[in-house]
Formats: sequence, structure tokens, C-alpha cells
Amino acid sequence: MLSNLKLAPKFTLFLSIVFIIGIIISGVTLSQLTQRRAEADVAYKSRILMQMTDSIRNYTSSQVSPLLTPKLETEKEFLPQTIPTYSAREVFEAIRQKPEYKNYLYKDAVLNPSNPRDLANEFETELVEEFRNESNLEEIDDFITIEGEKLFYSARPIIIKDQSCLRCHSTPEAAPKSLIKTYGSENGFNWQLNEILGVQIIYVPSQEVFKIAHQLSGFAIVIFIAIFAIVILLINFLLKRTVIQPIRPMARLAQKISSDELSADKTTEPDLENLGKVAGNSDELGQLARIFQQMADAIYARNQNFTQQLEELSIKSEEMNIRSSAKTSKVAYFKALQKKAKAIRDRLTEATDIKSS
Repeated sequence: MLSNLKLAPKFTLFLSIVFIIGIIISGVTLSQLTQRRAEADVAYKSRILMQMTDSIRNYTSSQVSPLLTPKLETEKEFLPQTIPTYSAREVFEAIRQKPEYKNYLYKDAVLNPSNPRDLANEFETELVEEFRNESNLEEIDDFITIEGEKLFYSARPIIIKDQSCLRCHSTPEAAPKSLIKTYGSENGFNWQLNEILGVQIIYVPSQEVFKIAHQLSGFAIVIFIAIFAIVILLINFLLKRTVIQPIRPMARLAQKISSDELSADKTTEPDLENLGKVAGNSDELGQLARIFQQMADAIYARNQNFTQQLEELSIKSEEMNIRSSAKTSKVAYFKALQKKAKAIRDRLTEATDIKSS
């Protein structure tokens, strides 16, 4: 089947096959790369958000808590605004009102919190233990499936570094009465300075990550397809312009030579004129065209010599025919004279015989 195709369709078919294989390979590769890029992008946003929440926590500890702490002893209800975790969570909830962050979930997961809302689940507890076992580990980014939903998470350890935090979380006796009244005296105590108590964790639904990855890979594949299509068109154009068009007059000329159909006058042979244009090139096709020109010139010279020899032979043949005709006429004339002479001799012999008798 391929042997029946011309050169341009063969190149187009070959390039199309390469194109399809390239699309498949690049699609798989780009999918993996964009997946990693999307994960890195989400992790980067999560890291920025965590740094923001850290700043809010520090601001609450250094600026807000000192102002509100005296009221903890006089107010009947505990003021959660004094807790850095509360401030960080409330600000994050405000950020979630923006469309690009609406699927992000933030949690300060603690092993022994005052507020049950912050209690670490089984998975988050494992993360805390992992951070405790690996002191050099600063961050974990990965996927987790919770209740059938795949989530991407980014987690960092929560370490108590501010002595003021222990005022509410050292012992129930030292804690403000309003805190005990609100949360009780069972949980959220016996914290130690520089201890890893929990993890800051941000959850993002996996479809959010995959959505970003698909957008990136789709955009890259569209660009790749466009570039490859342009390359195929350019290669086909250059192939026709620099290879197929110069070869066509050579092929037609070779066909005419093989079938002895060359024009009698080479000045009227159009393929020779086209061949002359190609022969002016310095590339391999130009060299081949010059060889064809030399071959055609040799054939025309041979035909011309052959024609001239035929003409000379024709002239000589005519001369020989004339001479032969003249010679034949003379022989016939002499034969006629011989017959006449013999007839005369016969008549004389008969006359002599009659007289003698």
C-alpha cells in the first residue's frame, strides 16, 4: 500500500503517525508534569495562607491578647478573640468568601484542645506523631481520601513558642475562670513549651487540583498541536518546493528517454527548460539535473549524428541506384544489338545456302 503512494502523501502519513505518537507521549508526560505543577501551586497557596495565619496568630498574641486578658477575669463568658487559633480561623473563613479559595478548608488540629472543634482526628493525629518523630520535617503535602472524597492537604506542626499561651493551657487552676466556665477543666491543659501539640492543615478537594492540572495540560497540548500542524504544513511545502517539483521534470524526461518520445528539437522540449532551472542549484538535485542535461544532450547529439548518417546513406543509395540503372540500360542495349546481329547473320546464311543449291 505504501509503495503505491507518492512522496508527499508518504511524508504526510509518516509525520502524522509521529504526530499522533508524540501527542500521546507528550499528553501523558504533560499530565504528570502539570499534576505536579498544580500540586505545587496549591501547596504554595496553602503555604502563603499558613504564613498569613501565623502572622495573625502572632498579632493576636502580641497585640490583642494583652488588651483583652484583664477582661477574662471580669467577664462571665470567655472571650475567644484572645485565642490566636480563633482569630486565624475567622480570618480564613473571610478569605474563603473569595471564589478562588472557597474550596479551601483550614484547621488547627490539636491533640488536647480546649475547644472540641479543634480536636485532631485519627489521620491528623498520625501527622502529629510523624512530625514528633522527625524533628527536621517542616511540611507534608500529599493526598488523602476521607469519607470517599479525595483531598489534597498541606500540613505544618503547631509548636508552642510563646510563654503567654501557657497562662490558659498550663493547669486549670492558672486558667481564667471564664475559660473554665466555657470549655471546662478536662481538656486543653498540661501543654509544654516547644512541644508539638498539633498540626496546621489546609484541605483542598482533589478536583480543584485536577482542574488546574487539566487546564495547564490542555493549554500546553493545544500549543503543541498547533506547532506540530504548522511544522507538517511547512515540511510539506518545502518538500514540494525543493524536492518534488524539481524531480518531476527529471522523471518525465527519463520516461520520454526510455520510450523514445523526446522532441526532435530540444529547444521545443519543455522539460529540458525546467531542468535547466533546477540545474542552476548547487545542491544534490541540481547536480542530478546537470547529469540529466548531459545525458539528454548526449542523446540529442547521438540522434543528430544518426540522422546525418542516414541522410548520407540515403544519398549514396540513390547514387548507387542511378549507377545501377545506367549499367542495366547499357547491358540491355548491347544484348539487343547482339540479337540484331545474330538475326542478320542468320538471314545471310540462309541466302547463301539458297544460291548454292
